[in-house]
Amino acid sequence: MPEPYAPALPRTAAPKPYAPDELRALDRAHVWHPYGPMPGRQEPLIVESASGVRLRLAEPVEGRRELVDGMSSWWSAVHGYNHPVLNEAARGQLDRMSHVMFGGLTHEPAVRLAVRLVEITPEPLQHVFLADSGSVSVEVAVKMCLQYWRSAGRPAKQRLLTWRGGYHGDTWQPMSVCDPEGGMHELWSGSLPRQVFADAPPDGFDAEPDPAYTAHLRELIAAHAEELAAVVVEPVVQGAGGMRFHSPGYLRVLREACDEYGVLLVLDEIATGFGRTGTLFASGHAGIAPDVMCVGKALTGGYLTMAATLCTTRVAEGISDGAVPVLAHGPTFMGNPLAASVASASVDLLLGQDWEGEVARIGAGLRAGLAPVAETAGVVDVRVLGAIGVVQLDHEVDMAAATRAAVREGVWLRPFRDLVYTMPPYVTDDEDVARICRAVGAAAREG
Repeated sequence: MPEPYAPALPRTAAPKPYAPDELRALDRAHVWHPYGPMPGRQEPLIVESASGVRLRLAEPVEGRRELVDGMSSWWSAVHGYNHPVLNEAARGQLDRMSHVMFGGLTHEPAVRLAVRLVEITPEPLQHVFLADSGSVSVEVAVKMCLQYWRSAGRPAKQRLLTWRGGYHGDTWQPMSVCDPEGGMHELWSGSLPRQVFADAPPDGFDAEPDPAYTAHLRELIAAHAEELAAVVVEPVVQGAGGMRFHSPGYLRVLREACDEYGVLLVLDEIATGFGRTGTLFASGHAGIAPDVMCVGKALTGGYLTMAATLCTTRVAEGISDGAVPVLAHGPTFMGNPLAASVASASVDLLLGQDWEGEVARIGAGLRAGLAPVAETAGVVDVRVLGAIGVVQLDHEVDMAAATRAAVREGVWLRPFRDLVYTMPPYVTDDEDVARICRAVGAAAREG
């Protein structure tokens, strides 16, 4: 192994930290935040560090300097923050190489991660495309399906079927299979590819599949089979589209109908993967395997951006045996060794502990702590699955008021639409789970 490159460091002073007021002013002037206007209309809280399940603020807000993170940084930081195992994985890889192009080159971190993903996902998934983000992994999944059918001499199969209430990301093809009415991407409905939409699946993880809805799915797939490349859905939990839970039985219906009518099945496990719903992947609740699966978010434990698209040998060989025998997609940072090293460490950390027990423990705490919230005025539903707790209101959440209420309880939450919800890190202890529940209740009352 070559000696680390160690040039003489220039003698420059460390940059002077911004004062909080200065930082807020510069942020407002120059930084565009997700799903927000420019300049912003709400002041974001300034985080100066994070450790365990706590975010440390640059200054007190509502009397709080530290907040328990009830969101796992948009569902990714399942091990919490500043974890010594993940820190060491990052440091060790930095001493070897932080990045190298993946075209014409390979390296152990990417190969090791790909092998690990093949080992832990459903058996038919044997091939791994490493992507930059969840949205990109869905783009790649769609491209795989379209090219598979083009290579098979059936170019007319280029539409996608999904059900309403879904969310798959903010890039072009993923937006086309998000809910077209009332969703975040309604603005683009006239420009996006026109896909086929089934009704939203009936509510209830434990509910028996509705025969009428089952027939609806089968009939829609049958009617459009000649033009459908794939069915694309979030298994069991519809995340940012509404935090709705549905019976795993509908996944079995989709698998059977796709097989019968010659359509590929894509499962978007970006939010549900790595234990969040109580099984390692949500497809495990149904006992099925997709043709293509997308994973992300918790893949690196929230440290770095990385996702993956896995597919079966049938799909991979179908593309590679076609007139254009390559999948023409190659992000600059594909297979980034730093992200791949941390991802492998994160997966090993998860599987090396009783993650099922921890998720079940958090779920029990959420059920107990959120049950009283059901009696709050304006609350129409409280639901828990795995380490996911959701309170649904009969009105749009007042984001600013709900956030202030949660912060007063010492918790960071990010409500949206008519929902106040939580997806805590798996290392959240019982006391902090109870604190999160109190914050959800306060946000529901005041938001």
